[in-house]
Amino acid sequence: MRFKHIRYVVLLGAFAIIGIIAIQLYFVKKEWSNKEKQFAQTVTICLRNVASKIYKINNATPSTPNPVRQLSSNYFVVDVNSEIDANILEHYLKTEFERYNIQTDFEFGIYNCETDVMEYGNYLFNNGTVKQAVGSVELPKYKGYNYYFGVNFPLLSNTIAGDMTIWFFLIGILAVSVVFFAYSIFVILQQKRLSELQRDFINNMTHEFKTPIASINIAADVISNPESIKEPSRILTYGAVIKQEVNRLNDQVDKVLQIARIEKSGFHLRMDKLDLNAIISQAVDNCLANHGEKVNIKTDLSEDIGKIEGDRMHLTNIFYNLLDNAVKYAGETPEIRIRTFSSANKIYATFSDNGPGITRINQKRVFQKFYRIPTANVHDVKGFGLGLFYVKSICDAHHWKISLDPSPAKGTTFILEIYQKTLNG
Repeated sequence: MRFKHIRYVVLLGAFAIIGIIAIQLYFVKKEWSNKEKQFAQTVTICLRNVASKIYKINNATPSTPNPVRQLSSNYFVVDVNSEIDANILEHYLKTEFERYNIQTDFEFGIYNCETDVMEYGNYLFNNGTVKQAVGSVELPKYKGYNYYFGVNFPLLSNTIAGDMTIWFFLIGILAVSVVFFAYSIFVILQQKRLSELQRDFINNMTHEFKTPIASINIAADVISNPESIKEPSRILTYGAVIKQEVNRLNDQVDKVLQIARIEKSGFHLRMDKLDLNAIISQAVDNCLANHGEKVNIKTDLSEDIGKIEGDRMHLTNIFYNLLDNAVKYAGETPEIRIRTFSSANKIYATFSDNGPGITRINQKRVFQKFYRIPTANVHDVKGFGLGLFYVKSICDAHHWKISLDPSPAKGTTFILEIYQKTLNG
């Protein structure tokens, strides 16, 4: 699937999901508002009935046509225009709320005009039991009345939420759908990335194999020529070319097969006490022997780091790969600096080169399998993108850390951190 098509799928899917979420939230908010209005209407009827009963007991007359005033979604004040007995008020409130099936906790307070405070009454649970001095909030006063009481419903939100269980269930289904959609997009993008890596790998492999195959073909044509028998030295030269190119092909195939074996069965490490500096020096000598005087390698190896525990073969391959990578990308005159030191019970080995450096975006991906820094259609740097992936895999198997120093403006510095104390002997 082309990236443009994937982008359209993502945009359309995101638009659909956002639309569904917006509609769902709208109806949830509307339903919540309707529940609050319905609750307020029911409570208002109950409190009017309570006020009427108190009027009759005290032989008082209402001072306003509507004695009930809603100050917030869960707090109401009721004008009774006379003194109030707390016990009688509690009885009437419980009776009316049970009558209209209001099943939620409530608390009430009575305004004392002499002290100008709301005297807290009781906290009543939805089962009718009373617990004193549980006031969730300080009940506010209301200046519009002289004799009144206030009723607060501290758990109103919980009650409404309980009545909207089906809505929250639908929201849960929607959340699962969103997660599934996001995961699907992630899988699609992941598959697309793997497809691109596979394509790049095939292209790189084609270019890697094309040159030695062409050299072998030319050498074979020369050797097959009957006239070549008269020139034994020429046959030996082209025989050496064939041998060299066959070894090169064999090395490339071994790299691919080695990664395949690693992914299938993992690593089988043979842990030994190793001299880190000695292995680095051996890798440097090998690199200089292969690339001659065009490579300038400087080493600053600390003698205090002692020995480490690791697999000799894999550790050697790590250094070969890092040096080979530096030579490939450092240009015509590679300059490489290797340094070892210890700090805070860790041993560090750094490999720096004078190449063009690696951008922040590519730094995050250089250790991925088959990934190679894009060079458009130029294939002057050979490889399959397996070297640094192998290095990272070996370090992970040893519980070490390999990273890039992002600070240099030019050049690349790989930092190997060995999480272990030095070994004696």
